[in-house]
Amino acid sequence: MPQSSEREQDATTGSLDPLERLVVDVFVDGVKVLGLPRSIGEIYGLLFISPAPLALDDLVERLGISKGSASQGLRALKGLGAVREVELNGGRRTYFEPAVELKRLVGGFIREQVRPHIDSGKQKIGKLAEAAALEVDPARREFLEERVERLENWLKRGGMVLPLIQKMLGQ
Repeated sequence: MPQSSEREQDATTGSLDPLERLVVDVFVDGVKVLGLPRSIGEIYGLLFISPAPLALDDLVERLGISKGSASQGLRALKGLGAVREVELNGGRRTYFEPAVELKRLVGGFIREQVRPHIDSGKQKIGKLAEAAALEVDPARREFLEERVERLENWLKRGGMVLPLIQKMLGQ
């Protein structure tokens, strides 16, 4: 008979076998580092280890997550280019499979997550530069202007690195 903690874990992990659970956990850890929701890692991990495409209802049942969470996670993964829809036997259900090409995954992440933050950062740094220029205290103004310049350099370097990463990945 399983111990209490094992039963609790089984209740939260749906119907995953131990190998599937390990793979899902790898991707959950990965999305945590990127600041993405746990469900995105769970969905991608299960699709990654599944030999056949899975439908939304399969993901909900196997992972023990809500339909809304699964739907939102799939939408995010599609936006990143990490999953694609497939049709099976002309049925009415939509099935999903993972994109397993690294260049596609990294490219989608850069396009959907990194670039918008860089663009937003440029605007915020511009506002910060304006505010720093209005600072009355000369010592504080000089300090703030130095920090703005540093931020601009970081952003510039980031903007130079992203195209190189995309080029290395063949995009």
